[in-house]
Amino acid sequence: MMIEAERDRPGGWCTPTGVPTREGIYRDALNRENPTLRFPGRGVQWQPRPGRVRPQPSARDLTVAPLTVFEHPLNERVRTFLRLEHLFEKVDYFMPQYDPWATRVAVEALIDITAVTARSDLRTEIAKELDRNLAAVERIASQPGVDPNALERVLKDLERALAGIASLTSPIGQTAREDEFLKGVAQRSTIPGGACSFDLPQYHHWLVQSPERRQSRLDHWLQDLRPADAAIRLMLSLARSSATPRQVTAVGGFFQEALDLQAPAQMVRVALPGGSSRYPEISGHKNRFSIRFMTIEPRLRPTPTPDDVEFRLTCCVF
Repeated sequence: MMIEAERDRPGGWCTPTGVPTREGIYRDALNRENPTLRFPGRGVQWQPRPGRVRPQPSARDLTVAPLTVFEHPLNERVRTFLRLEHLFEKVDYFMPQYDPWATRVAVEALIDITAVTARSDLRTEIAKELDRNLAAVERIASQPGVDPNALERVLKDLERALAGIASLTSPIGQTAREDEFLKGVAQRSTIPGGACSFDLPQYHHWLVQSPERRQSRLDHWLQDLRPADAAIRLMLSLARSSATPRQVTAVGGFFQEALDLQAPAQMVRVALPGGSSRYPEISGHKNRFSIRFMTIEPRLRPTPTPDDVEFRLTCCVF
């Protein structure tokens, strides 16, 4: 979206005085050297790839959301799932974009995914969690008020996700983790600024190839990661919708609560009005959790909120 705003600004890739910016020069040079790879710039129209939809700013990009939700995991398994969900969303957002800078961000997120999925027991952890979810859904099947059609859809989704994990013939993320090209990028990326064109000329060469070639390589690296991606998103979605939010008050900006060990919570969700100057610092484990609200001060360090704070709390127990 920044690119579109820059393109539409009078002067294109120039400063208000008409001096070309470094970014504008770089893009113009790439456009001249690669006629098939046209970057958004003055007078250049964005052309969507076949089968792809041009990224559009969502309502939350343009306006303040009614509620800002903060999540905190209450066990290590959910902590790993939330990190992977965040990284997969980052890859999926930047991967379809034409800009090589967006591809760089997608590759950086993919490298992080390969590091997180390097745990040898991750596949087993996902399978165990899917089995637990299946058992939980089957237990509530006979309870009154349950929609049988919705329950059947959830069961099929869980069974499909479990089959996808079982179909993997290699560790999750092995394709990307053992790729020599990607390993070279990962090694240089540990150095600040280490992925520059003069450090990694092969990487630079790949980044200025057509978007279709970059997309094909990324799809290949993600091939054995997609079953884990689908399973994690499904399980977190079920957890988030497993409980009804309730309105509570943090007296003096502090709130704590004990948890039911018979129905262990997976994560805590705290929702505040979108325009609030406060945010929660959450800590907890399977027995209890606590929330301390902080106030953001302009040009100063955040300070604990002394006032009562009303917020929406969800303890996800599914």
